[in-house]
Amino acid sequence: MAERRIIHIDMDYFFAQVEMRDNPKLKGKPVIVGGKASTRGVVSTASYEARKYGVHSAMPMSQAHKLCPNGYYVRARFDAYREASAVIMSIFKSYTDIVEPMSLDEAYLDITHLVRPDLSASKIATFIRRDIFEQTGLTSSAGVSYNKFLAKLASGMNKPNGMKIIDYNNVNDILMNLDIGDFPGVGKASKKVMHNHDIYTGKDLYDKTEFELIHWFGKRGRGLYLKARGIDHSEVKATRVRKSVGTERTFSTDVNDDEEILQKIWELSGKTAERLSKLQKSGNTVTVKLKTYQYETFSKQRSLREAVSRDIDIYNVAYDLYNDLKDPDVPIRLIGVTVGNLEQSTYENMTIYDFIER
Repeated sequence: MAERRIIHIDMDYFFAQVEMRDNPKLKGKPVIVGGKASTRGVVSTASYEARKYGVHSAMPMSQAHKLCPNGYYVRARFDAYREASAVIMSIFKSYTDIVEPMSLDEAYLDITHLVRPDLSASKIATFIRRDIFEQTGLTSSAGVSYNKFLAKLASGMNKPNGMKIIDYNNVNDILMNLDIGDFPGVGKASKKVMHNHDIYTGKDLYDKTEFELIHWFGKRGRGLYLKARGIDHSEVKATRVRKSVGTERTFSTDVNDDEEILQKIWELSGKTAERLSKLQKSGNTVTVKLKTYQYETFSKQRSLREAVSRDIDIYNVAYDLYNDLKDPDVPIRLIGVTVGNLEQSTYENMTIYDFIER
């Protein structure tokens, strides 16, 4: 079996870059996409100029405004981002059918079958980035390696508008000296646990036994053990299987009124049911998520004997979960409803009248 060649392409500050392309006056300015500074939403993307002020994605807009009061705040235009993404994904498909999109602005490509003595993986990545820029006016960064984990890691190392190759000659030095927070998949909470166990670098992670890592991190422990050694056998999947469908909303002000919150849960249940219907899916789990006014996130899930897809069925479960989860004395700023463990829907009790246009 030929050694794999994987490319991970990640668009640079995608939403903000689209805004700068469509409005050249924003070029070189601290652009923050996500809504008005006065709203309760969060930052979707920040340009590199805005990041210098400490602004980053998922930050509350109110906090971004304090850090960067003279920033250019732009409401998200998802139609424009989807349009640009469609062009980018078609470019990927022009090179290989083995493309695994991870979001609108990033994807893995398996190009093993394209590599020849006169056509290296890095040259192919350069061609792809050139095509993206020529057709969209947008820059991207690429990581090239022999597995998905290392390709993803590499794509973030020379941003923006750069490329990095990780191979057998440099993989050990890169992983051993890597800050533990820079490992893909290690967030703030995991990083804190790592530090509690004296893990600050890839070398520290490498020195821990598999048993220790499983004890501290559960099933993730084995994955961390392998990643510290640069091992990742996961394949690039040409079609990602959707595991869940959900919607969430941020309130304009903190809310502690059950009636108002339950009305929002009913609306979210309806929107989730609409999306399930379009996908012809139903789900065996329902999850309710809420975020308090102190930005603490809580969620509760219920597994069901029979799959649900109708708004009323989703709402009935979500209603119970909300009542179990909500502290009556704590206002919330966000509520979400998700249906997971999806399966193909079956149509039941349909008659001829269901097919008559009204």
